[in-house]
Amino acid sequence: MKIWTSEHTFNHPWETVAQAAWRKYPNPMNPAVIGTDVVERKVVDGVLLTHRLVSSKWFFPRWAQALIGTAKICYASEKSEVNPTQRQMTLKTTNLTFCRYIAVDETVRYTPHPSDSSKTLLTQEAVVTVQGVPLSSYMEDLLTNKISLNAGKGRQAIEWVIGKLDSEIKELANSACKSTDELLSHTKKSLDDITSTARRSMDDISTKAKRSLDDIEKFAKANANQRS
Repeated sequence: MKIWTSEHTFNHPWETVAQAAWRKYPNPMNPAVIGTDVVERKVVDGVLLTHRLVSSKWFFPRWAQALIGTAKICYASEKSEVNPTQRQMTLKTTNLTFCRYIAVDETVRYTPHPSDSSKTLLTQEAVVTVQGVPLSSYMEDLLTNKISLNAGKGRQAIEWVIGKLDSEIKELANSACKSTDELLSHTKKSLDDITSTARRSMDDISTKAKRSLDDIEKFAKANANQRS
């Protein structure tokens, strides 16, 4: 049995990292993970509980394939808990493929950093056990090194998703500003059109009124001349 542990600090608040963790796959850093399917999801006492099936491609050396067999796609069961009140996210993953010979139990936790709540602490632990085949200790080392390599890619993937989220937020903000500017522009144009129309109407009314007054004066003068 081999135990692997790791810690990493993200310079982002827990809410941001937790959201990125949900949108972690697919990503260009972990192309081996090809899919995640939700088996069950529910909320219990304000805690989000999710069970997902993770599909991935694991590439074993030929000698390892001769011992444990081959599989084009490997599956793992992931059970997670997200507690927004306590700001904790925990994911526990267990392999389903090759479980006759290999057991990989991994636990990942995202919590606020104890010394800086604006940052997030990631803790990881994996217990690897290989039994029933020759070279079990060597295979455990091989799997542990693979987990360590994938963990580094996983942290890069979180940063990649956070960058993607920031871009989406900026794009939405720019779109909202553009829409507001267009609305203000259309409103100003409408007001200008209304003002111009009103001015033309007032000018027309003034002109007609002046003509009417002139006609009345002419009519009055004509009547006066006839009487005299």
